[in-house]
Amino acid sequence: MKIAVLSRNEELYSTKRLIEAIEKRGHDAILVNHSRSYMVIQEESPLVFRGKSEEISVDAIIPRIGASVTFYGSAVIRQFEMNKVFTTLSSLALVRSRDKLRSLQVLSKAGVGIPKTAFAKHPSDIESLIQQIGGAPLVIKLLEGTQGLGVVLAETKSAAKSVIEAFFGLEATILVQEFIKEAGGAVIRAFVIGDKVVGAMKRQGKPGEFRSNLHRDGESSLIKLTRTEKLTAVRAAKALGLKIAGVDMLRSERGPLVIEVNSSPGLEGIEKTTEIDIADKIVQYIEETIVKSSHAKKDTIGV
Repeated sequence: MKIAVLSRNEELYSTKRLIEAIEKRGHDAILVNHSRSYMVIQEESPLVFRGKSEEISVDAIIPRIGASVTFYGSAVIRQFEMNKVFTTLSSLALVRSRDKLRSLQVLSKAGVGIPKTAFAKHPSDIESLIQQIGGAPLVIKLLEGTQGLGVVLAETKSAAKSVIEAFFGLEATILVQEFIKEAGGAVIRAFVIGDKVVGAMKRQGKPGEFRSNLHRDGESSLIKLTRTEKLTAVRAAKALGLKIAGVDMLRSERGPLVIEVNSSPGLEGIEKTTEIDIADKIVQYIEETIVKSSHAKKDTIGV
């Protein structure tokens, strides 16, 4: 098979590991900078090009789309989908997962546990908004924030009110979310491929820091998930239509609560912490899915 990794940076750990895994399993790997590729939309044969009019013809793609290029990246994925190329991330799932509000609404409808969350454009009664969440302390998140940026813990009602007013004054779009104290600043990352969790780690914020992102000097360690946590992670990924996902959860008194589902989860932290070859499992998943699809088509033709 010929498998393309869609990535803007060939030096990224995740990109290099996926290329290595593809080649190790005997396939042809190509790197496609999706932000520099272009599309030709026409009847019957939608095309994707890179470089000097080099048409990209592959059997499968592994999209690694950064948040800043979600719109263009989803369009490139859609172009491949129109040519029936297998993708580990659908264009719809990418757009859905990148919208934090939409993600929470989808997860809520699917019955997946989430922290109580409020969203408003500019409420006339901020105190009522805070009360609906359960009061302070509470977490305020920019809708477009990533890697812990734009996330504020307001420990008192007056602080929460001031921060919310400040964000609204800047015309920023925010979510107001209950603070799960018993989580102790730790977030569980469950790596889902297909219908199972293939690896998990706990990310702990440094002392005095409630955000646990590894980009913010958080520390990671091995963790054994409960059956409920595994089921929650798989259900969350499935609800958003994700075949591969990094599901972030908090341990609470009422069970696991999903705070985010990442559609392009990094491999470095999870591989180094668990010592599991996640990249290999991703390529293996592609192989198994394409073979299964091929057999299904043959069975249909034979009917």
